[in-house]
Amino acid sequence: AAPRPAHGCGSGALLGRFGVLLQALLALCAFSTLMLKRFREPKAERRPWRIWFYDTSKQAIGALFIHFANIFLSDLTEEDPCSLYLINFILDATLGMLLIWLGVKVVSWIVQHKKYTYLVFGEYGDPPQAAAWIGQCILYLLIMVFEKTVISLVLLIPGWTKLQQILLGYIPNPQLELVLVMFVVPFIVNAIMFWVVDSLIMRKYKQKDTLDINGSTETPRARRTEESQVLLSPDMDFDQSESDQDISGLQGTNQKMKQPSYQVVI
Repeated sequence: AAPRPAHGCGSGALLGRFGVLLQALLALCAFSTLMLKRFREPKAERRPWRIWFYDTSKQAIGALFIHFANIFLSDLTEEDPCSLYLINFILDATLGMLLIWLGVKVVSWIVQHKKYTYLVFGEYGDPPQAAAWIGQCILYLLIMVFEKTVISLVLLIPGWTKLQQILLGYIPNPQLELVLVMFVVPFIVNAIMFWVVDSLIMRKYKQKDTLDINGSTETPRARRTEESQVLLSPDMDFDQSESDQDISGLQGTNQKMKQPSYQVVI
């Protein structure tokens, strides 16, 4: 058996019973933030459950890949695996987040340039096609592989061992360290990352509230803006009143003169 360090969790602690329980609880709490985000969306722009599942499942696949890759890399060391997992996680949440954003932008540009409509993130066709979802999942997973590869190369830079020794060395209880590393810190950071990435890869242009008026597509907001401009325009009111007078004059001047006029004096 591998010797347990004086401080920190021992080898294999991340995949022990307590570690697996913390990981399951983390997954439940972290992905509940995506459901909260859906209910925070305006009702007019809220995604159907199927579209929401297609969007969030890409993040679930990517997060699981990153999580198990971090566990695998952490168990390769004879030092405290909890501190190494935390270093991986912090790098994923900072430099990795930038790499994910850059990867999504580059892939989206290539897809739009090649006019692969079903590979545009958030676009699944009408009705939604599972093939489009599978293709987007593969693209997003490739982005996560690229991100994790770069982070692994960054960890080869000398100096991380000293940070690993002092990062959680002040915590004498291995169980408490495991809770901080596998639940508390990942839950806070994952909630933020899921919220940001979901806004990044979801459909940006909502079209389900448009109105078809005289063969043209117009949003209710644009229609209300046009109506308000008409009502507030003095020239339009003046021209309309003049046209009404001309039409009434053409219909018959005699009939208009026969009608009695009233004047109210206050």
